[in-house]
Amino acid sequence: MTSMIGVTSGMVQNPQTPPALFDRALLHARQQRAQAQGAVSFLLDRVGEDMSDRLAAVMREFHAPVDLWSPGEGLASLRAHLPSIERLALDAAGAEKLPFAPESLDLVVSALALQFVNDLPGVFAQIRRALKPDGLLLAAMIGGDSLSELRQAFAAAEAECEGGVSPRVAPFADLRDVGALLQRAGFALPVTDVDRVVVRYGNAFALMQDLRRMGAANVLIERRRTPSRRATLLRMAEIYAERFADADGRIRATFDIIWLSGWAPHASQQQPLKPGSAKASLAEAVRKAGKE
Repeated sequence: MTSMIGVTSGMVQNPQTPPALFDRALLHARQQRAQAQGAVSFLLDRVGEDMSDRLAAVMREFHAPVDLWSPGEGLASLRAHLPSIERLALDAAGAEKLPFAPESLDLVVSALALQFVNDLPGVFAQIRRALKPDGLLLAAMIGGDSLSELRQAFAAAEAECEGGVSPRVAPFADLRDVGALLQRAGFALPVTDVDRVVVRYGNAFALMQDLRRMGAANVLIERRRTPSRRATLLRMAEIYAERFADADGRIRATFDIIWLSGWAPHASQQQPLKPGSAKASLAEAVRKAGKE
């Protein structure tokens, strides 16, 4: 079985008719299986701690918070500070329609879930409608160059052993994609940044086992449906070790965690200056600097 975590950058190109990239019912089943078998949660734990720190820096109280689709037990670390937080778990059908009334929430948080959304522009728009004025969205999703090593190793092994390449690891949305979607959905003061986490493993199969126990095995609709050839898997592990191993022989796996935040607009928020409202012109400043 191959593994992936991913959101394709193609999902942002046409928000009117987003392509169905992920089998979200299968995602739900695999997350449930991972939880039953003993989930690997080091990335979720890291995000939870960071989420707590980021919320602590926001000098306000939240009375109607929701944890959206975070896997496993969700963001349990937030419950001490947000005792009223409700959790919306992914349902068995993987539905992306949110059940919140307009302007009913003041905080939406989400950890390591949005990379599996088919209609990310639509979900952002729904969150924006559900937030009260000056409500906050704070989320972390896998993106950027995550698992690029695994993607390259699989592509090279399949090309060599099978004469073709099948979808194994979806390409990810980058910082620019996510920031643009926040603006398109009508969020004010959008901010994005990346936390790069490099994890080392004994071999590629140990990495793939962790991905399965994160509930992140391949759920691409266009995924290969037949078992991978043993020769291809062994060659993939060899290529991975050849290209991405440290001096001690352990391999590297990159996870880029994209952090994003945005506020529902409110009159109290800082506003950009209107065009032509500056009290001094740039041309005048340059002219004066040239005389000095």
